[in-house]
Amino acid sequence: MSDQQIHIIGGGLAGSEAAWQLAEQGVKVRLSEMRGGGDMTPAHQTDGLAELVCSNSFRSDDATRNAVGLLHQEMRDLGSIIMRCADEHKVPAGSALAMDRDHFSAAVTQALSEHPNIEIVRERIDSLPENGLTIVATGPLTALSLAESIGAATGADALAFFDAIAPIVHKDSIDMDICWMASRWDKGEGDDYINCPMDKEQYLAFHQGLLDSEKTDFKDWEKDTPYFDGCMPIEVMAARGVDTLRYGPMKPVGLDNPHTATPEFPKGRWAYAVVQLRQDNALGTLWNMVGFQTKMKHGAQVELFRTIPGLEKAEFARLGGLHRNTFINSPKLLDSEMRLKNAPHIRFAGQITGCEGYVESSAVGLMVGRYAAAELRGETLTPPPAETALGALLSHITGGADARDYQPMNVNFGLFPPFDEKVHKKQRKEAMTSRARAAMAEWIGKIDRKAAA
Repeated sequence: MSDQQIHIIGGGLAGSEAAWQLAEQGVKVRLSEMRGGGDMTPAHQTDGLAELVCSNSFRSDDATRNAVGLLHQEMRDLGSIIMRCADEHKVPAGSALAMDRDHFSAAVTQALSEHPNIEIVRERIDSLPENGLTIVATGPLTALSLAESIGAATGADALAFFDAIAPIVHKDSIDMDICWMASRWDKGEGDDYINCPMDKEQYLAFHQGLLDSEKTDFKDWEKDTPYFDGCMPIEVMAARGVDTLRYGPMKPVGLDNPHTATPEFPKGRWAYAVVQLRQDNALGTLWNMVGFQTKMKHGAQVELFRTIPGLEKAEFARLGGLHRNTFINSPKLLDSEMRLKNAPHIRFAGQITGCEGYVESSAVGLMVGRYAAAELRGETLTPPPAETALGALLSHITGGADARDYQPMNVNFGLFPPFDEKVHKKQRKEAMTSRARAAMAEWIGKIDRKAAA
């Protein structure tokens, strides 16, 4: 192994996991964390590594039917320090994995502090290093100075803003007896969108529902951050007038509904309003609701959006949200090993790459650490199979998502490749986890055999 040290910027979940993976493989790590050195983010409360800022839950721990539970197990199989400390300090939470947040952070901090290959330095890094292998894992609350440096390096216009994201729906839960596939005026491929029609009564009820729905309150530290221009929440648009949406994201013109075809109108008629969904991943299993960025509370979203014709039984891979966020357009900017294409000495890890959630952030940190260790050995680490939770998440980040409208995403079965053969819907989750476990075991076996050779 080379004597070269790897610099990790950020001591959150991703940075801590990356540091551990590198150190365990004999790599010297300098871990820079600004908390404890005179700086603090608006959301953190302590200077502990891997502090849990919001919830204390890693969500479901069921590895047989749940994508995030499967990701838990894959991380355990790969020696995750985050999962080890979570398991050691878990608290009762039903089928979820929740932990005592203070004891968890203290355990991660102690493990990294005591590791002979890790040096923890309490310092703020204001710009991307011009040389030396570096992992940036600063998360959604990246300091403004570093965010500006990242923006300059990536060509991004802005990285910190109110990020209003739209819900994403599993395609197989959409009623295509009501909806149809078409592009406005049959442009493009002609069937690039799924269209959900509304008559006037349905539209007016939906519009009122948007106005009356429960909204998420702003946190004090978010109040001075403006909306991102391209992500205006749909309920904000609705408040501007009853027809604003019909002339915006719910515009029906140029969309002939074949379900209304008659001899007089063989191609069908236009609806009063249309909700469009656009393919969100390369597999075509996930579709996002176009223009439906929202700050509505999750329960209100499910209740109201299931009144949309064709979405009565919609299953959501992600609901909408609104928060200050800092993330890069990873499918456009990063290569398959999470390196910045125009500055390959820099890798990104965690939520700044556009993954969403504690576990996903940690998992990306785990793999980035392993990629960097392999590079120092002069080797190339083959990514985990796309059939695994870890592989599916990485594939989404590095190219599976549409770079034109890239938004943060939790791990979910919609990111996994579909089966070649037909699998009954009731057995699909168990089948996916079973396939993933076998693929991960085979991949780890290859890594172990290569290391032993």
